Amino acid sequence: MKYQSKEQVMDAIGRENVQFIRLQFTDTCGALKAVTIPASKMADAIDHNVWFDGSSIEGFTRICESDMFLKLDLSTFAIIPWTVGNGIVVARCICNVFLPDGQPFAGDPRHILATQIERATRMGFDYYVGPELEFFLFEKGENGELMPLPHDTAGYFDQTSDKAAQIRKEIALALDKFGLDVEALHHEVAAAQHEIDFKYADALSTADATMTMKFTIKAIAEQHGLYGTFMPKPIAGINGSGMHVHQSLFREDTPLFFDANDPYKLSQVAKQFLAGQLAHIKAICAITNPLVNSYKRLVAGYEAPVYIAWGQKNRSTLIRVPRYTPGREKATRFELRCPDPSTNPYLAFAVMLAAGLDGIERQMEVPTAVEENLYELTVAEARAKGFDVLPQSLDESLGFLEKDTVIRGALGEHTYNAFTRAKKSECEQYRVQVSEWEMDAYFGKY
Repeated sequence: MKYQSKEQVMDAIGRENVQFIRLQFTDTCGALKAVTIPASKMADAIDHNVWFDGSSIEGFTRICESDMFLKLDLSTFAIIPWTVGNGIVVARCICNVFLPDGQPFAGDPRHILATQIERATRMGFDYYVGPELEFFLFEKGENGELMPLPHDTAGYFDQTSDKAAQIRKEIALALDKFGLDVEALHHEVAAAQHEIDFKYADALSTADATMTMKFTIKAIAEQHGLYGTFMPKPIAGINGSGMHVHQSLFREDTPLFFDANDPYKLSQVAKQFLAGQLAHIKAICAITNPLVNSYKRLVAGYEAPVYIAWGQKNRSTLIRVPRYTPGREKATRFELRCPDPSTNPYLAFAVMLAAGLDGIERQMEVPTAVEENLYELTVAEARAKGFDVLPQSLDESLGFLEKDTVIRGALGEHTYNAFTRAKKSECEQYRVQVSEWEMDAYFGKY
């Protein structure tokens, strides 16, 4: 259930014998953070908030402006299911971050998404998203260290060699306890790769759900002596993990992406929204694909998009429009296929929405749809046909972000500066490393 009041939450704490509550929030780069309080302090936390030092959180404040407080969103209160029956019952509550003067913190990723949602609401739109998170399960060594050994050798939808079928079910049941409506779970293409899908919802609830899912998968994997990772490309030569995001706009209960008279069943609003995302995608990639490792997934040959194009049913394009099913007008949507699960979902959905709204405001024209298999084209062939290419590195995408006033504006200057500072440092650290590949390729030759 979704809790609405202090009384409901306190009743649940007493009824379920909750002893501690984790107050969760997300830093700029998408890491889940929390401060834990005893259940006896929960009523005071609801009434008077919880203060903390923001100077040690990635992308928050300097040490001279460190005081911040967490304001609890009671609708996100939930018992952490795997703590029940273990002697100490723990709950969680997702929080918004505020400054001492009572103003929302401009660098709070949840606030950044809420700001774009408010903008959409003023324009008469409700933004809905449905992400598909892929992840890997790896073995651990005798001392708990991560081993580069996949948990199984199964492939897409396999059953006989899929060691994690039971683990996925445990994850799905835990997600259900958190209030997520799980729709499907299965083994993915690569060995030890999995996917669990939950029903689409409004963007803020879905971002919360995405962080909950990451938290849950890692915790339950740990219980099985495994390591769950959302690293986009953990193993060279096999498919990486994506986070395809299905998107649609509604006005109350009316689907705004559907047009019965259009060949693709897409309305003018849908096409403008789509065009906006295509126009800003190179800057968006800095947020939706935020790791150096992200760009080792966005290469041809592994079912990840490379070229900036859209089409119906075409899984080789950046944006895919699923086939229309008569009677299911509300399911009319399109799927952005470049994001990966290392992204901060609050920032990802915020910049995707900002780009789409820009397309509507400027009445952008969508380019011609593509139905050929783009995976068969080389970069040179694709460019000759007029297809542009996604950024090939994090450093390149950060360059596009710097010049894109719409996406940069959606982040706000505080978060833009904090995010790019962290990511440029990551690029530089990677640049100066000497990799195992370099040693193998060069050491004995020179």
